[in-house]
Amino acid sequence: MDRLDAFKNIAAQASRGDLTFPANVNASLRLQQALTDPDCHVEQAAKLIQADPLLAARSVAIANSVAYNRSGTEISSVRAAVQRLGVRTLQSLVAALIVRQIGSQVTEPSLAAKISQLWEHTAHVAALSQVIARRVTHVDPDTALFAGIMHEVAGFYMLSCAGDYPQVMEGEPEDWVEHGEIDIGRGVMTKLGVPEGVFKAIESMWVGLRALPPETLGDTLLLANDLSPVHSPLYQRPGATTLQGARTIDFVVGEGTLNAIMTESAHEVQSLYAVLML
Repeated sequence: MDRLDAFKNIAAQASRGDLTFPANVNASLRLQQALTDPDCHVEQAAKLIQADPLLAARSVAIANSVAYNRSGTEISSVRAAVQRLGVRTLQSLVAALIVRQIGSQVTEPSLAAKISQLWEHTAHVAALSQVIARRVTHVDPDTALFAGIMHEVAGFYMLSCAGDYPQVMEGEPEDWVEHGEIDIGRGVMTKLGVPEGVFKAIESMWVGLRALPPETLGDTLLLANDLSPVHSPLYQRPGATTLQGARTIDFVVGEGTLNAIMTESAHEVQSLYAVLML
């Protein structure tokens, strides 16, 4: 079996919904489904979050981050965090937990290092996407944060399968984009219940076409990807070859420029990134 055959096998399993997740992913998926229930209110959401100590701590931390704590008033309870964040941001936090759990059982050092770098990249893109959405493209910031968290989920799943399919780590990086990412990503995101609009935006990111100035959720993800100081260990897209190259991207936004906005928002981006890395 060569690399492309391995991708096809994993993609076929994913398209059938025959995915192998660690047990804790299934528990997190149940939590995610509960939070998406339109009848889920603040009290119920707080009880669900409190049942997971790690998620509870992250919820309070992100509620106190610069992005969400405009008044500067710190809070210490999960209930207060839920009230400040809202259920949609909590869904993004659970999504972050799920993505990290997918690769959590990998112990082989080189694969574990790639998973660690992929999460660093993901956390940067998610934080940048939230700020770019709010200040540049004016798409929904909560959706952008969620999309940024999910945009590399196919890569996490592929790396988690590398123990059974070592061939996936052979060959050229372009093979992943052309033959692995899209087909595997469709199956994994369907299994995880990713909304169609988010999936389409991530799919447009895979194609790699971006408008300048950016306007859509897909544009938001591509720009965040280009500006991320940590690139994906699986494939580095043309146009984002170096951080210095990415920093040359600039255009007028309202009465300012992209570079001015990102400089003003640097603390906010770092604060969100730090919470996602906990």
